[in-house]
Parts: sequence; C-alpha cells; structure tokens
Amino acid sequence: MKLELTKPIVFFDIESTGLDVAKDRIVEISTLKVFPDGNERTKTWVVNPGIPINPQASKIHGFSDADVADKQSFKDIVKEIVEVFKGSDVGGYNSNKFDIPLLAEELLRADTDYDIKKSKFIDVQVVFFKKEQRTLAAAYEFYCNKKLENAHSAEADIKATWEVLQAQLEMYKDLPSKIDKLSAFTTQNKFVDFAGRLIFDSKGNELFNFGKHKGKKVVDVLNDEPGYYSWIVNNDFPLYTKKVLTAIKLRTSFGNVK
Repeated sequence: MKLELTKPIVFFDIESTGLDVAKDRIVEISTLKVFPDGNERTKTWVVNPGIPINPQASKIHGFSDADVADKQSFKDIVKEIVEVFKGSDVGGYNSNKFDIPLLAEELLRADTDYDIKKSKFIDVQVVFFKKEQRTLAAAYEFYCNKKLENAHSAEADIKATWEVLQAQLEMYKDLPSKIDKLSAFTTQNKFVDFAGRLIFDSKGNELFNFGKHKGKKVVDVLNDEPGYYSWIVNNDFPLYTKKVLTAIKLRTSFGNVK
C-alpha cells in the first residue's frame, strides 16, 4: 500500500434526500476503514431520514420513501457511526463539499459531540480534477481500467474511490503519500465551517464568504452589526456554521480576539 498511514482512514459516501446540506438528510452511508497494516473493513447503513426523499434524488440512488420506512433513524445508529470514525482521518469523493458537511449536520442533529473536523480530510475528487478533471465513473475507468458497476450505490462508490486514490498514488509520483500533505493538496479553500460560509484569510482571520458582508472580518461585523448574528442563527443556515459562528461570538465577547 503506497498511502502512508499512521492511523486508520475512513473513506465514506452518502446518498441523501437531496443536495441542501442544511435541510436534507442521509438515506445511506457506507464506510470503508483502511488500517495502517493494510486491513480493510466495510460497513453500510440504510437510514430512515424522517423526511420525504426528493424524487430527483430517488432517480439517482434508487431509494424511495417506502424503501426506508422501516429503517432506523440516524440518531439510532449514530454511536455505531462515530465508533467507525473515531481516531481516524477521513476520505471520500467530493467529500469536502458535500459528504463531510452533511455528516457534520447529522451529528449535530443527533446531539452528538463528536467533532469530525479534528480529522485530516482527503478528497479524491480534488486530486482527479487537478490532474484530469472528470467524473468518478470516468476516474474509475481512467485510473483502474474498469467500468463502475452499480454507480450511486454508496458502497460501490466508496470502494471505487479507494481504488482510484491508490491508482492516483501509483500514477502521480509527485502526489504526497503522507496524510498531512495529501490533505493539504486536496483542500482547495481554508474554510472555517464545512459549508464554506466562513473562510480564513492569509493571516488566519475569519471572514464572511457570502452576502453583504462577504470579505469582511467576522469579529468586525459581529461588533458593528450584532443583529447579523441573530439573523443567521434564526434562518436556514447549516447547524455547523451556526456552531462555529457562536464560538467566534463567545470568543469575541470575552475579549480574546485576533
């Protein structure tokens, strides 16, 4: 195995009710845990999301409301999921933009204090887009010389993602194999939250990345316009974004500001 691991890495894929991280829910989550000794362990859960599945999403992943009606909720299985991720780094395909933000939301909805942001993140799609710019199915065919069967099944997708990364490490000799450096390579933006509503500038200051205050320091906006915080907290922003913003507000209130 070319990837240099000092601790396990969990590759995971999510199928969901839709694409809105703040509102949609997990329907299926599959994990492939790779250990430093090369052993692998796969686990898949089908979940009752508690809300209707968007018909367009059903067309992609094949799950209907009837298929998940008798399944456990995410909250019922959250302890099992956390046990898989605990003490591991995290990988996926387009995971930095979708799977990780949605998982973080579900963890907060389930009142779980596990913070996935403590892990290093490897997004295999970013390697592919920086090197070749194609889809997962094309990546699988390009790197592994195989057709991706059963695409948009979480388990099939995540197994393909792991195979693609191994092939990328073999093909691109300049691609770092150490997790820290590979994580930096696959991180396109320095987000404060997972949804990218808040970002870091070159000096490590948190900035708003949307709306009328885009590009402004969060601490300055919170001081000059306190109502902006209340507006965000009371509207349909991701829970993790609200959590991070609240932490900045509390830090600011106690005078510990960069």
